[in-house]
Amino acid sequence: EVKLVETGGGLVQAGGSLRLSCAASGFTFDDYAIGWFRQAPGKEREGVSCISIPDGTTYVADSVKGRFTISRDDYKKTVYLQMNSLKPEDTAIYYCAIHVTLVGGRIWGPRDDDYWGQGTQVTVSS
Repeated sequence: EVKLVETGGGLVQAGGSLRLSCAASGFTFDDYAIGWFRQAPGKEREGVSCISIPDGTTYVADSVKGRFTISRDDYKKTVYLQMNSLKPEDTAIYYCAIHVTLVGGRIWGPRDDDYWGQGTQVTVSS
């Protein structure tokens, strides 16, 4: 059973930092790309960043480029999203997922809900 657990969200002032963690289990960690997505109230889910576990290739969406960094710890089977210089518009629920693809400069998540974590809330105050 695939299990993805996000932690690290919280309330932070604008300009601050948070590091989100996505702990993975129930599948062969080395075989997949894992992505971070976010969804703000009233908005569509947006792909933020992804990393290919087999070769380490990363991608960061333009909206967060230069501020967010994705990384992984193969031993802990965990993917991180370091978020710096946070802005109020970064406020959202952040999710991680496997079976992600990068097409046309956009990160696409899986259709199956089983491949998503439960999300963690990030709130950035102005």
